[in-house]
Amino acid sequence: MPTYAVTGATGHLGHRVVEELLTRGVPASDVVAVVRTPSKAADLAARGVVVREGDYSRPETLPAALAGVDRLLLVSGNEPGQRVAQHSAVIDAAQAAGVGRIAYTSILNADHTSNPLAGEHQGTEQAVRASGLPFTLLRNGWYTENYTGQLDQYLQRGEVVGATDGGKVSAAPRADYAVAAAAALLSDDGDEVVYELGGPAFGFDELAATVSEVTGTTVTHRDLSVDDYAAELQQAGLDAGTAGFVAALDGSIAAGDLETGSEDLARLLGRPATPLADAVRAARA
Repeated sequence: MPTYAVTGATGHLGHRVVEELLTRGVPASDVVAVVRTPSKAADLAARGVVVREGDYSRPETLPAALAGVDRLLLVSGNEPGQRVAQHSAVIDAAQAAGVGRIAYTSILNADHTSNPLAGEHQGTEQAVRASGLPFTLLRNGWYTENYTGQLDQYLQRGEVVGATDGGKVSAAPRADYAVAAAAALLSDDGDEVVYELGGPAFGFDELAATVSEVTGTTVTHRDLSVDDYAAELQQAGLDAGTAGFVAALDGSIAAGDLETGSEDLARLLGRPATPLADAVRAARA
């Protein structure tokens, strides 16, 4: 049976992917959890998962981490400005180790998005393609947790504030993307596979209405221009650079960059993606 490796396996997404592989019947001895700090993966080790140290920023740790691996899920790192170099180190190590396939968690609509996060994903996709390895690009949309994680703030303020200009987001919970990643890692769909992954699209009037319905507290949506939103974020305490970045993310939503009509996520899940209302209920609970 192939050996599957997941990087970032103590993170919110990577850990769920490892759990999903086990749920799908992959023997724990055939699953490699690549982590920066092995002691943090004690729960996986206790289940028989092979835990190996592998640090994106320490390339010398990567060859041993990927030895004997047949299929690799490269979960995007969390250090902006460093990710292309870090991911390229993993890709180079995978190539040297004879990994048979690499899957990478990219960003929705990577070919044409204006999202300020996209550049490093695009650079990584180029490195994946240049490696010559068979690949799967998992172009993930936004996590619903980006919004449900702000539920208390919405309720306290009585509003959802943004600069999306009627744009919609094809979001899904992190758990859905993890299931999809495991399914893709186990599948044999071809040498070069690209999935555009997102749940049912919702706008921010709908987000506010759903929060109101689920919680019983009225929440409205207030939409601003990108510049006005950045200014309001600064008044709330963010520095100018961070405020501009957050507002630009909403600007990319306004441009349609985080919306998709693709059914790839539902196909990989084998069911519809989790609706927004269900995600809000889970967060509320």
